[in-house]
Amino acid sequence: MQDKINQYTADINAFITTQADELEAFRIKYLGTKGLIKDLFEDFKTVSPEEKRVFGKVLNEFKQLAEAKYNELKESLGTETGSTKSEADLTLPGEGFELGSRHPLSLIRNEIIDIFKRLGFVVAEGPEIEDDWHNFSALNFPEEHPARDMQDTFFIKKNSGKDDIALRTHTSSVQVRMMEAGKPPFRAIMPGRVYRNEAISARAHCFFHQVEGLYIDENVSFSDLKQTLYHFVQELYGDGTQVRFRPSYFPFTEPSAEMDISCTICKGAGCNMCKHTGWVEILGCGMVDPNVLENCGIDSKKFTGFAFGMGIERIANLKYVIRDLRLFSENDVRFLNQFQTEIV
Repeated sequence: MQDKINQYTADINAFITTQADELEAFRIKYLGTKGLIKDLFEDFKTVSPEEKRVFGKVLNEFKQLAEAKYNELKESLGTETGSTKSEADLTLPGEGFELGSRHPLSLIRNEIIDIFKRLGFVVAEGPEIEDDWHNFSALNFPEEHPARDMQDTFFIKKNSGKDDIALRTHTSSVQVRMMEAGKPPFRAIMPGRVYRNEAISARAHCFFHQVEGLYIDENVSFSDLKQTLYHFVQELYGDGTQVRFRPSYFPFTEPSAEMDISCTICKGAGCNMCKHTGWVEILGCGMVDPNVLENCGIDSKKFTGFAFGMGIERIANLKYVIRDLRLFSENDVRFLNQFQTEIV
């Protein structure tokens, strides 16, 4: 054993390299799990008890020598195992950062805002936690009125009255705050997140995003509303998109209507998105009910106005052919990466 150690010691002292692969071979030969030092420790088990103390010391010193030699060469190369200075070309450019993109809902939201800004609308915002007055009563939802059942509400404080506090069910509450705080004319849109207690599915979610609009001035008519929304559709979906209005009911507008557009996916031929009708409803609208104006301190005999509201998810569905609402909030990178072309 002593002869082996003497030979290995001489080999180690004479070993010099500037190559990482040679240094790695040295490590495997002497310090590896099947290396020479491991074999020497196996041989040490057969040494007589009288010689173990002597050879034990010699063997440990040899192991320390091999480790010191390896660490010295490794440090001189200035690398971690498996790489060398020669492999690191400092003239190469660094790795680029992967650029992100806007969320599809943000893209649509910004596009909607830009269209209405060109028509003179400003952006207004309000709190997501609202009291009963701004979320319901001021908008012509009397207490216990069945129209309140149209919207399943997340109540934060429920007292069966005007003191109720809830997550807003629509951004119409921002309209109320605007009318209370100022004087006509008003021309604004209200983008934001809203909440309703609904089962989550491909077509519904417990939270979603809306853009509502309000225009109040003297002599505002339903024809102004129709022309505004017609222009919006042509700007967003392109010339040739057909529009139709159907009578509807909303507590805060009278008369009220729902607006449909020709399906952008099947071009009116019929598909699952339009339920094979060729038409898709994208928003509700109407003339602001006089009661709402009076509730907000506006003379309904002098001023008239229109309001509209749309779900951004529905608009995005038609724009990008997205059939499952849950994709918008699941943060699946495979889905989001499809919008890399929209880098900002």
